[in-house]
Amino acid sequence: MIEREEMPFDVVIVGGGPAGLATAIRLKQVDPELQVVVLEKGSEIGAHILSGATVDPKALDELLPTWREDGCPLAETPVTDNWHWHLTKKGKFSLPHLIQPPFMSNHGNYTGSLGNLCRWLAEKAEELEVEIFPGFPAAEVLYDDNGAVIGVQTGDMGVDREGNPKDDFQPGMNLLGKYTVFCEGARGHLTKRLKAKYDLEADCQPQIYGLGIKELWDIDPDKHVPGRVIHTQGWPLSENDAWGGGFLYHQANGQVALGFVTALDYKNPYIYPFEEFQRWKTHPEIKAILEGGKRVAYGARAINEGGWQSVPQLAFPGGVLAGCSAGFVNVPRIKGTHTAMKSGMLAAESIAAAIKAGREQDALMEYDAAVRDSWIAKELKLVQNAEPMVAKWGGEMGTILAGADMWLRTLFGFGLAKPMKHHTDASNTQRADLYKPIEYPKPDGVISFDRLTSVSYSFTNHEEEQPCHLKLKDPTVPTEINLPVYAGPEARYCPAGVYEFVDPDGTGERLQINAQNCVHCKTCDIKDPTQNIEWVTPEGGGGPNYPNM
Repeated sequence: MIEREEMPFDVVIVGGGPAGLATAIRLKQVDPELQVVVLEKGSEIGAHILSGATVDPKALDELLPTWREDGCPLAETPVTDNWHWHLTKKGKFSLPHLIQPPFMSNHGNYTGSLGNLCRWLAEKAEELEVEIFPGFPAAEVLYDDNGAVIGVQTGDMGVDREGNPKDDFQPGMNLLGKYTVFCEGARGHLTKRLKAKYDLEADCQPQIYGLGIKELWDIDPDKHVPGRVIHTQGWPLSENDAWGGGFLYHQANGQVALGFVTALDYKNPYIYPFEEFQRWKTHPEIKAILEGGKRVAYGARAINEGGWQSVPQLAFPGGVLAGCSAGFVNVPRIKGTHTAMKSGMLAAESIAAAIKAGREQDALMEYDAAVRDSWIAKELKLVQNAEPMVAKWGGEMGTILAGADMWLRTLFGFGLAKPMKHHTDASNTQRADLYKPIEYPKPDGVISFDRLTSVSYSFTNHEEEQPCHLKLKDPTVPTEINLPVYAGPEARYCPAGVYEFVDPDGTGERLQINAQNCVHCKTCDIKDPTQNIEWVTPEGGGGPNYPNM
């Protein structure tokens, strides 16, 4: 039996993203005497944070009203103009602002690095004496004899591939709290377990996702317009009966953040999200902005797209879900930072009140009620049918219907339809024999690139001698089911080239897992048609090291 150090706190927070840090700051604002710790699996705060990002400052204004004057990097670049393009293969037409509901406007928003915002929030949290432990992933949930969450165990360090301690072995710690807040981001592995244990999704639709792939470019100064925000839809996904869209944000220091989101409910198993992104960059309108520039960073992450009807029960004995662990992304607005932060603030207020009343390890249903009575709920209910309408009726007709539904909900409080249902992304994948393989253009090395070269720009690193954090429930499934039935989609949906089918000795193909490449996007855990892959956290500090993303 491994002896583990125990560290008691009032509140344990899993995840150093916007939700987790907002939770920590609000806790200390309400009660400075509370002992609060934030665990972050990345090597530093911000290392694993990736978003567009254009941020609605609503929650930030509530949390830290003087942030614009207090050195926050997000304040550098307010949005100056906003474009929404529908792309055809060679051209575009702009969707006028007048046909979009007012909440779709980016007036008053800011564009910048979400990672740098988190680094700044971490500084503010530490000024309030929040303890932050980067490089310490929460690996296991700890329960008491009654089944209530009492904290988490951090991952062991210095374990070889077979699970045996190495010379530098360090056992994980048990961090104990009166309440534990799970802010793991989209598809967190502990959140998955908690949802199953407490049946948190009994009264909601399944969560669905998009895969966002992003690059950061230094561009020609003559082409740079600080604060310009561009969103696109249509081509290239329209060619393959899939949907999603691109973004290109002119941020500080002559850089643009650009990326592409592919909804993971696509049917055609030959769709290759990474290649769709590279193809999107070759569109004349996008290419014209990038020519003469240089790519400096790359990354990817899954995005919650289920909307309000996919929000689970948020409280359970000893813990709560906040941020993307709960799924508060506003898909039409392509924003979730403000809702994530607000959920963390509401969690903090409920927790602080409960501790003051002498409570611990019970279910904070007042937090669940507070979220459902907040502007988070009001905002997400307005758009709750946008994603399912586009998914059901396609990009063009779906967009028209979604727009009408959002307008009706904005003006009259009802939509074209009741809240629509979802099917899991994995279950939407269809047999390969129903489709033809897609021929993607070869990268030119200037505007478009290959996948493995791209991964090097995520600055991803994992300790080689550690157990693989990508678990196959049944090792025979990839070659006996996924390859013959679905043409091996693992080799395509992963944006980091983790999965490839190889036949080194001529005896038949097998699935090779290049876990070192993993950028922790969780797409494999989501999209695998047989749900045979489980993502768990690797050794602390492993994964991407995103700069300015």
